[in-house]
Amino acid sequence: MLDLVNNSLTGFIPPSIFNISTAKSIGLNFNRFSGQLPSTTGLGLPKLQALHLAVNELSGPIPSSISNASQLIYLQLLNNSFSGVIPDTLGNLRYLKRLDLSHNNLSSNPSSPELSFLPSLTNCKDLNALIFDGNPSIRGELPAALGNLSASLTLFYASLCNIKGSIPREIGNLTRLLWLGLDHNDLTGKIPTTIGRLRDLQNVDLGNNRLEGSIPFELCHLEKLAYLSLAGNKLFGPIPSCLGDVVSLRNLFLDSNNFTSIPSTLTRLDGILFLELSSNSLSGSLPDIGKWKVVTNLNLSDNQFSGSIPSSIGDLKDLTHVSFSGNVLQGSIPESVSELISLEFLDLSRNNLSGMIPKSLEQLSYLKYFNVSFNRLEGEIPSGGSFGNYSIQSFMGNKALCGSPRLQVPPCKTNPSRRSKMGTELLKYILPAIGSIILILAMVITFLRSRNRKAAVPTEENLLVLAEWRRISYHELDQATDGFSESNLLGVGSFGSVYQGTLSNGMSIAVKVFNVNVDRALKSFDVECEVLRSIRHRNLVKIISSCSNIDFKALVLELMPNGSLEKWLYSHNFFLDISQRLNVMMDIALALEYLHHGHTPPVVHCDLKPNNVLLDKDMIAHLGDFGIAKLLGEEDLIQTMTLGTIGYMSPEYGSEGIISTEGDVYSFGILLMETFTRKKPTDEMFVEETSLKCWVEESLPYAVVHVVDTNLLNNGKSESLAANECVLSILQLALECSMELPEKRIDMKQVVARLKKIKVTFFQEVKKF
Repeated sequence: MLDLVNNSLTGFIPPSIFNISTAKSIGLNFNRFSGQLPSTTGLGLPKLQALHLAVNELSGPIPSSISNASQLIYLQLLNNSFSGVIPDTLGNLRYLKRLDLSHNNLSSNPSSPELSFLPSLTNCKDLNALIFDGNPSIRGELPAALGNLSASLTLFYASLCNIKGSIPREIGNLTRLLWLGLDHNDLTGKIPTTIGRLRDLQNVDLGNNRLEGSIPFELCHLEKLAYLSLAGNKLFGPIPSCLGDVVSLRNLFLDSNNFTSIPSTLTRLDGILFLELSSNSLSGSLPDIGKWKVVTNLNLSDNQFSGSIPSSIGDLKDLTHVSFSGNVLQGSIPESVSELISLEFLDLSRNNLSGMIPKSLEQLSYLKYFNVSFNRLEGEIPSGGSFGNYSIQSFMGNKALCGSPRLQVPPCKTNPSRRSKMGTELLKYILPAIGSIILILAMVITFLRSRNRKAAVPTEENLLVLAEWRRISYHELDQATDGFSESNLLGVGSFGSVYQGTLSNGMSIAVKVFNVNVDRALKSFDVECEVLRSIRHRNLVKIISSCSNIDFKALVLELMPNGSLEKWLYSHNFFLDISQRLNVMMDIALALEYLHHGHTPPVVHCDLKPNNVLLDKDMIAHLGDFGIAKLLGEEDLIQTMTLGTIGYMSPEYGSEGIISTEGDVYSFGILLMETFTRKKPTDEMFVEETSLKCWVEESLPYAVVHVVDTNLLNNGKSESLAANECVLSILQLALECSMELPEKRIDMKQVVARLKKIKVTFFQEVKKF
């Protein structure tokens, strides 16, 4: 094995390297090698299985002799300047699994109207990734033989290749496909209905072509679809109502088409993050946007929406970018917009909005872009907060606005006289009354909090609160789990076991049975009851009911059918790509932000680790296992003898038993590192003075490729460079979370804000490809 990846090596690659007859792997990517490959490349490499030359400055043709390296499994030539025809002889590499030729100057055989190299690759029966995007000289049409490619193919990416003609219906034969990228080409015709057969598809990008017709109903069969882009085509008609049933969707781009209506069912996509519907012919009232609880980017601009902006917009706490410009919206700007605490971009220009600009918008501390030009707004332009940074372009075209001379609007008139005197007189009587009311409320709240603090850990009455609909008996749980049979066992922990089951009404559940013979298990049951009965959040495991008597104690929880993050990181049959890992960690960050800052008293989880991160059917992450959690009450930290899991505990927790929200932040940092490096903090490689944290710290910023999970950066996708930058930002954030001193760690509000920015940047970079 020869591995010289990620250095600054220059000049020609010595020809002798291609004559090492014992070589199985040659890795020279991420350097600055130039020149051409020898015309005999492949002849002297009879045992070669992997050739990685990505991200260099190599040029010239791909030698057809490369097919003599007949044992090749991985061939990565992306991000160079290779030119000439893609050799048909690549089809002789029968063991090939990954072929990445993206971002070069390669072409197809000009004597054939079709992409001639594709039929030859049908001989590669193990091929699972085929990437050749970013070769604008390829041209030609997709052949029907596309459907004869390997049954193992999971990734097909061919954007920016000037591909013409229609998408062959035979594409429906590639039933294992996870990622289909044909965007930024010159494709015509309709979207083939056979795509609906590809039930494992997670990412589909057909944007920026010349596709026509409507969205086929069959697309709604793709129950695992997370990313769909049909932007920049000539599609028309209503957006299918069935798209609202594809609840796995996180990114939906339908902009720059001619869609005429948006179905109310689209609000069922409660996990949507990016929704881009701009530049269509959509009309009617805006949908109930408040149901898109976690959306970060919402663009409905340049349509024909009328009516008012729903006040429910204030429920979108994660929203960073929103544009309703270029519609015919009326009414005022809702005060609830000021509740969008993460907002960075707001464009309401070119509508018929009236009334005043709410002064409360001054409190939006992250707002960088604001535009309400060409409306019918009136009154004073706010001057506080970020409003001091905006120019006349943000407010022009509103004839009745007033404010600072720098905005080229008239000054606001002041009229203190009779009205303000009346107000002063009224205040004499109103203020004492308000003061009395506040005093009474304070006494009531103090009494109620005092009574709550005196309440014991869950009694029978307290446990009834757990069951929103009814208590569940031992007999029902016994039947639901087939007598707690081993076939229904999901896992075994320190304090008991977890079983899956189905209640008589068809509800799927997880039953956490505690070992009543272990004192700490009983205490754990009490703590979980105390914590779970009061917390409610989308990213926390939901408690359904409980079952408690002298000999048996169990919690009935929402079933998480996709198991734990541990399973997805370390089982060979499962894989999370970079966007999925980002989504999982964002979900957990939001859960911790709620526990630390959105709940009174604050809750410290104390045991963050992959086993306690659970994924539901839509791959939304939920934080579970509150068996050793602590309610801080009025204290910022407490001490305990109960310790969490080795490797994830903060230094002050492990050595002194000190519990604080900063300790959770430390654990989250370790979890971030583990998720993107696929290395446990207890891995055998970390001995004596070395640790996961030190290993990561020593590798940044120049050697990310050495620590990151190789499946994320070396997977042949064209966005590998964007992934490199994304992972670098994530690992730097993880190090800030896991500082040795608690006071130097950032808090979860800051973590959430940083993760949002990392996600937005990554998705924007990926969309460019």
